[in-house]
Amino acid sequence: MDQTSKLATPNYVEDLAQAVALVQKAERILIIGCSGTGKSTLAKALAEQFGHVYISMDREIFWLPGWKLRPREEILQRIRDAVAGPRWIMDGNSPGTLPLRLPRTDLVIWRRAPRHVAFLGVFKRWWKYHGKTRPEMAPGCPEHIDLKFLRYIWNFERKEVPQFEEMLTKHGSHIPLVTLSSFREIDRLLALLQTAA
Repeated sequence: MDQTSKLATPNYVEDLAQAVALVQKAERILIIGCSGTGKSTLAKALAEQFGHVYISMDREIFWLPGWKLRPREEILQRIRDAVAGPRWIMDGNSPGTLPLRLPRTDLVIWRRAPRHVAFLGVFKRWWKYHGKTRPEMAPGCPEHIDLKFLRYIWNFERKEVPQFEEMLTKHGSHIPLVTLSSFREIDRLLALLQTAA
């Protein structure tokens, strides 16, 4: 038996009503998923409703003006500082940093939408913010699309998802994991949370 087969599986939450209860009591929520799937929109809505600090990894952790990536050690220190806070909602990927983030996380929400949804979201975002910096991005990083970014989205399920699954299994099998595959499910979750408030 290899080491992987001994690991616990992620703690998937199948019921939306259960997800509502988990969101209501969670102090620290991590939202992951492909670009263009509404991670930031959901994170900001939940942060506003529950009074949590909203942490955009793109804005606070990764990027400097001119689309320059921060040095790796600075990125890691910023993550350590961010997750040390008492109540937050963080959106962003980077599976390699999940060992730092998951130990402080009460709930993971995975925006696992189909590829066409991600592409549509990215192009809508580009249309809205073309030549400008969107609110959840670091200053001096105007919205743009290039071939590398489109390839990242195209290959997300094949290349990125296995890394997320490995990290969630190794470091977060005890953490409830809510998967939302459509915008309808996001709307339903937010509506149920409003009703329950």
